[in-house]
Amino acid sequence: MLKLSSTGRGGGYSKKRGLVESTLAAMYRADWPARAWGLTRRSCAVREIHFGVSGREPGRPPLTLGFVSDLHIGPTTPAAVLDAAFDALAAAEVDVLVLGGDYVFLEASPAKAARLRSLVERARGRLATIAVLGNHDLWTDHRVLEHALWAAGAEVAINATVRLAPPHDDVAFVCLDDPWTGAPDAERALAGAAGATFRVGVCHSPDALPLMQRAGAHLFVCGHTHGGQIATPWGPIVVPGRVGKRYPSGRHTAFATHLFVSRGVGATELPMRAWARPDVALITIS
Repeated sequence: MLKLSSTGRGGGYSKKRGLVESTLAAMYRADWPARAWGLTRRSCAVREIHFGVSGREPGRPPLTLGFVSDLHIGPTTPAAVLDAAFDALAAAEVDVLVLGGDYVFLEASPAKAARLRSLVERARGRLATIAVLGNHDLWTDHRVLEHALWAAGAEVAINATVRLAPPHDDVAFVCLDDPWTGAPDAERALAGAAGATFRVGVCHSPDALPLMQRAGAHLFVCGHTHGGQIATPWGPIVVPGRVGKRYPSGRHTAFATHLFVSRGVGATELPMRAWARPDVALITIS
């Protein structure tokens, strides 16, 4: 089936993009690339990145976050790598699970939505589960994915702030729409952040960094770059986005904002990674 335009609300979907995706959908029938990748156990290993960020009010208990992005459920991501990522998050028993978008590659389907729901249910945060959407989600029927996330107990936050109950009511999760294909609105998102003394920015792409800095985010977590997906020992070859090129993966400090760019878990066009190992982050905020 030929797809020449976005089937969701996302913009920036060209006819060239549609031809590429239509061709890949035909080439990758029965998810054979993911099955082939999954035969190599080492390629399905997921790195756990642990770090802490301070700055909360004195006397508040630590808050643990799990962050995972770019699942890309579909023909280019092995089941084993998804299971490894969510098994690690489940074992950590985090307070808040944060999902960074791009849940599928190619079209959303009931089977992919069911898989997304089962993964999220496996590792839900003890206090909250928060999800934003990515460009691939907005190029397909994102409502299918949103319903799966809601059914799994996640709050899908689009230009909105999520707050926690005491004793963590000093923390606000400021969540923006995807800057590539959506319509991020920081002013709208900040409406619910009044009184919060620690702000966690959540968006799919690091290109939202300027907006998060203006929003006063102490910590900003994102994905989208895949760390280049195909990289060399000296660094990635191609990284999308102006900010992504500067911060392709890992931890950084951008003025007063602690930035974490995840390499994500899955893959898109090419069913492989090189020197860009999948990762999940386990973050303690104190």
